[in-house]
Amino acid sequence: MTVRLDHPRDKLAAALLLATTLIATPAQAGTQPLAYEQQALIVDGERRIARVPKGYLLEWLTAMDGPRMLTFAANGDLYAGSRAGKVYRLPPPYSRTEVLIDTGDYPHSVAFRPGEILIAKTDGVYRAPYRAGQVHVDPQTLRLLAALPAGGGHNSRTVGVGPDGRVYVSLGIQRNCSEQYLGAGYDFDDRRGGVLVLHERDGKATWQTYASGLRNPVGFDWHPQSGVLYANNNGPDHLGFGQPPEYFSRLDAGSFHGMPWFQFDGKQMKRDDCASSPPPRPLGEVTLPVATFPSRNAPLGMAFVPKGALDARLEFDAVVALHGSWGTQPGGGFFGPNATRRPPALVVVRFDGDKAVRVDELVGGFQLPDGERWARPAGVTFGPDGALYFSSDSEANGLFRLRRK
Repeated sequence: MTVRLDHPRDKLAAALLLATTLIATPAQAGTQPLAYEQQALIVDGERRIARVPKGYLLEWLTAMDGPRMLTFAANGDLYAGSRAGKVYRLPPPYSRTEVLIDTGDYPHSVAFRPGEILIAKTDGVYRAPYRAGQVHVDPQTLRLLAALPAGGGHNSRTVGVGPDGRVYVSLGIQRNCSEQYLGAGYDFDDRRGGVLVLHERDGKATWQTYASGLRNPVGFDWHPQSGVLYANNNGPDHLGFGQPPEYFSRLDAGSFHGMPWFQFDGKQMKRDDCASSPPPRPLGEVTLPVATFPSRNAPLGMAFVPKGALDARLEFDAVVALHGSWGTQPGGGFFGPNATRRPPALVVVRFDGDKAVRVDELVGGFQLPDGERWARPAGVTFGPDGALYFSSDSEANGLFRLRRK
């Protein structure tokens, strides 16, 4: 599967995502193409067939209950937030799962600072004292670092610590056209839809807007060379099955990405009349995505390939988990054939220097011809061994690893 950038051809992209074969495209400067092969593996006792790059091995490591975003600590332990109200700890070799803390609610993601763990729940980012290798966190030690709008709809919160040492968090607007914005003049509960950065001074912590106008930016990461922040973004459902494409966007301080007032149709940004209020910023200030995925893919976690991980062809590219939405053809609702849904996959946004140039499939085959899915990638991260780890939060609930043979 290869999807062109800047001017994607929606019908072709949709066909590619539904196909079980790959289309090879010429390599662009600095981005060598991948070749693929079928691989059998046992997942929760079932034999499955995946499509992986040649020379790689996909492994099922262990089960968890609804795992979401993944984070490695400096000592090599792996941590997973979950839909089950638990934060999991997995020590090497990552085949055994421990419950680090049961917070209740939705601890979607974690991050670390010296001497503490940060846990992002729907209503805020929490902190607790923590040292490397600690096997349990007492819920009584958990304290609110900074509150976030709770509310229903898009209730995941992703937390990360940037290269500048500051705490960042992403959150989405509630629905397709919720007129919510990270800006002045909006009530606290309506300050949603983008990425916030925490300002800490004199014992006080307050959120400041970093980037706005994103409907549901679940995964974000910083480019290893440039230090620039990039994020995925889930598009709305009210425009049918084929529009709008999902975003992969560069986020700069103060950037505005348009939603829900403006939608990118693959060629240009257009006004979306589902949002009736005046846009908080004009069309001319909207930042276009640097890459897109065909609509109804539901991109979740993402991580840049660090130096030395996987292989040199993929160094500094961005791996994205496409969860695969519930939308079916022809209209994008629940009631079409399941076989027409976008198949879950791992894809890689190929970079030439600091420029995104195309999107390739990395791992596929998670959806059978009848539309049944045996895994749905959610969180992605890279381990100290250079392997790619990803979670699946439905069908197969647990942890996978992609490594060189």
